[in-house]
Amino acid sequence: MAKVKIGVIVFPGSNCDHDAHYVAETIMGQDARLIWHKEGSIGDVDVVILPGGFSYGDYLRCGAIARFSPVMKDVVRFANNGGLVIGICNGFQVLTEAGLLPGVLLRNKSLLFICKYLHLRVENAKTKFTHQCELGEIIEIPIAHGEGNYFTDPDTLKRLEDNQQVVFRYCDRSGKVTDDANPNGSLNNIAGIINETGNVLGMMPHPERASDPVLKHTDGRKIFKSMIRSVGSQLQIAESLVTERSL
Repeated sequence: MAKVKIGVIVFPGSNCDHDAHYVAETIMGQDARLIWHKEGSIGDVDVVILPGGFSYGDYLRCGAIARFSPVMKDVVRFANNGGLVIGICNGFQVLTEAGLLPGVLLRNKSLLFICKYLHLRVENAKTKFTHQCELGEIIEIPIAHGEGNYFTDPDTLKRLEDNQQVVFRYCDRSGKVTDDANPNGSLNNIAGIINETGNVLGMMPHPERASDPVLKHTDGRKIFKSMIRSVGSQLQIAESLVTERSL
């Protein structure tokens, strides 16, 4: 089966771009390339990753300036056409600023930068990003952010919950969703959401930092594996159709 082509967007201030590229190419064995923010096109890719970091120094508001980078116009086009897009940490912030996901990420309730491993409960295991997980599974993935407090209006929050668009929720080791398990004050302990069509995911935790066995944490690989298999299945179908037509 053909390798999945993964593009990692690089903004000035990105610092998890090479981590994401390393996991996509070296750990997961796919074709990956870095895409500079000034490029007008993402090219022929199957998946786009908006990595963590501090795009444009987080000036004005996290993700607010990156949203206007030249490459984002094509990322939005790609997403609106059904392409798979994942925004991690700062990438999640960029997705909300670009209007690809609802809501906003505010300062952590503690007003402190938090960097630590914590637990997430998988709330929807039927997405293109989580089908390698089990519903209710507890995974351990680190966070590293100062503005990860997810907030939105009551109607949007209800819609997200009713449509099962909340994909990950902060929880304790046993899977209980409590205030103590919430690191940043996010509404309903939300750690990650998808759009209505299910092809755009934003999450504050860093799966790329929990994918290399050397780090003794590999739960993040399930997210990469889910994306790769989702796209791989589509590519396999497309290859079969081409073969049939050529016979």
